[in-house]
Amino acid sequence: MLQVRCLLLAAVVCAVSLPLRAQAPAARAVDFSRDIRPILQLSCVRCHARGNDKGGFSIETRESMLRGGDTGPALVPGQSADSLLVRLVSALEPDMVMPKKGSRLTGDKVALLRAWIDQGAAWDPGVTFARSTPRNLAPHAPALPDAPATAASPVDRLLHGYFATHEATAAPRVNDRQLIRRLTLDVLGELPSPADVHQFVADRASDKRERLVARLLADDRRYAEHWLSFWNDLLRNDYRGTGYIDGGRRQITAWLYAALANNLPFDQFVASLVNPVPGTEGFTKGIVWRGVVNASQTPEMQAAQNISQVFMGVNLKCASCHDSFINEWQLADAYGLASIYADRPLEMVECDRPIGKTAAMKFLYAELGSIDPASPRGVRLDQLMHAMVGPNNGRLARTIVNRLWARFMGRGLVEPVDDMEQAAWHPDLLDWLAQDLVAHGYDLKRTMAVILTANAYQRVAVNAAAANEPYVFRGPEARRLTAEQFVDAVSAVTGIWQTAPDARVNVALVRSHAVPSREQTRAALVAANPLMTALGRPNREQVVTTRAAAATTLQTLELLNGPTLADHLRRGAERLLASRKGSLEIVDDVFERALGRAPTSAERRLSSQILGPLPDAAVIEDLLWSVVMLPEFQVVH
Repeated sequence: MLQVRCLLLAAVVCAVSLPLRAQAPAARAVDFSRDIRPILQLSCVRCHARGNDKGGFSIETRESMLRGGDTGPALVPGQSADSLLVRLVSALEPDMVMPKKGSRLTGDKVALLRAWIDQGAAWDPGVTFARSTPRNLAPHAPALPDAPATAASPVDRLLHGYFATHEATAAPRVNDRQLIRRLTLDVLGELPSPADVHQFVADRASDKRERLVARLLADDRRYAEHWLSFWNDLLRNDYRGTGYIDGGRRQITAWLYAALANNLPFDQFVASLVNPVPGTEGFTKGIVWRGVVNASQTPEMQAAQNISQVFMGVNLKCASCHDSFINEWQLADAYGLASIYADRPLEMVECDRPIGKTAAMKFLYAELGSIDPASPRGVRLDQLMHAMVGPNNGRLARTIVNRLWARFMGRGLVEPVDDMEQAAWHPDLLDWLAQDLVAHGYDLKRTMAVILTANAYQRVAVNAAAANEPYVFRGPEARRLTAEQFVDAVSAVTGIWQTAPDARVNVALVRSHAVPSREQTRAALVAANPLMTALGRPNREQVVTTRAAAATTLQTLELLNGPTLADHLRRGAERLLASRKGSLEIVDDVFERALGRAPTSAERRLSSQILGPLPDAAVIEDLLWSVVMLPEFQVVH
């Protein structure tokens, strides 16, 4: 036994004393783009590209990579065994193992890297790891192409060639009943009344669809009530929640409602939020969290994250903690923007570890405007505001028209909508809509009308494309009602609306801005109840630019068993019973209000059987449950 132990000990000592060896080169031809570029992208770019050259070493180009850094040349083409890069990634230099951050290279990757160097370190033309030229930033006004008379709108003219190129058959136009329901929900957030549906269907004028869009957009009060939810999500504004009790967070509701009701030009809208005016301070002030908070959630950093995401389509959340892994933004970029809102220079903190460096104060895109770090905070905010809304910033208009397109069509021209560095599936359409918005004084309602009057919007809804398939636009996607739309739709069917004290939040607000009020208080104007929360209304502690589209188990349970909806439908049934209408009248009334159509003969017969000749509140409630559970009710087709 002792002899065995001695042999094992000797083997260990010999193994430790042998020189370390690098992985042998791969015994095959290596392709740069296929084999080497992914290795460099994953393991080296973070520290040695996109403007970073730690240790004086940059891999942005082949020339800079061959040049090496502070310790000399990194590689010698044809001689991987003599290349410092191989020794570092193979852990042959214990004090300088690379990469310092992230996973070490596996043996097969080292083998590929060695074979690439031995084969001459070829580099495909045009490949660079430098920071990309910003996409969708400079203004661009494309010319409208020729198209047949059937493609009269600018949107349809631009899409005409797209359909041909992609061999895509556009969906047919929806009928009048479907269109007025879709438009009223999209513009005003409510179901159309039966009277409005009948009047629109009976209208024989050739321009009735255009006039309907204009009439809906002119309804300032209902427009403001509906779009308040959209902007509350984006601007992180709510009526109660974290930060409001101790004054660390402020509502911007009064200002926001007035801005929507008066159709404040979008550039002025943004300017008032970036460089706060009375009533808008809450957006950039942020939440003052209690207890220990990650450095990436300081109020100044929240301001940087929010304005970049909402108005520029730039997600800085990763870069607020460390150089981003998902895009090219770096910690210095996030701190540079946050510093504009700070009262003192900000020391950068990487993953909650202060690094002893102060970020240079700057806007995300230097070409749009400079910030004078020596100026007072108020002057700096004014400089930032002008960079945001100035004529050279084509990103601002593109970001908002992309959000509107996504809202109406179910998917943006650029996806994700918070990554405007991605290419649009139709760049000219994005650019034309953006430039048209700017040319007409940043009038968002006008841009909405351009989209809503196009055949592209008025086509039959299609199912969302599978995630693994290349996206081809064929028409708007079918969309579920938002939480607020669903609650308001149920109220329209039952006649039971939000009442005091639930409506205490903003009834006075509605009456204070020269916009006529009404007794029917909308869901957007009150704090979220359990039903709205289950259906996806966020708590708005973070910016929310898109709500999840897929149904969840919680939503199913709330719709089937939740007390909020159950109580609403019970009271609605009691109201219908008190109206003393007959069974057939109740059936027709519910279908007309809920679905914008009369029941089919089969639906009328079955519903009448359920109600019986002398219905009580319980069977009327069953009818209401049945109708509001229909996909036809819950989906914008």
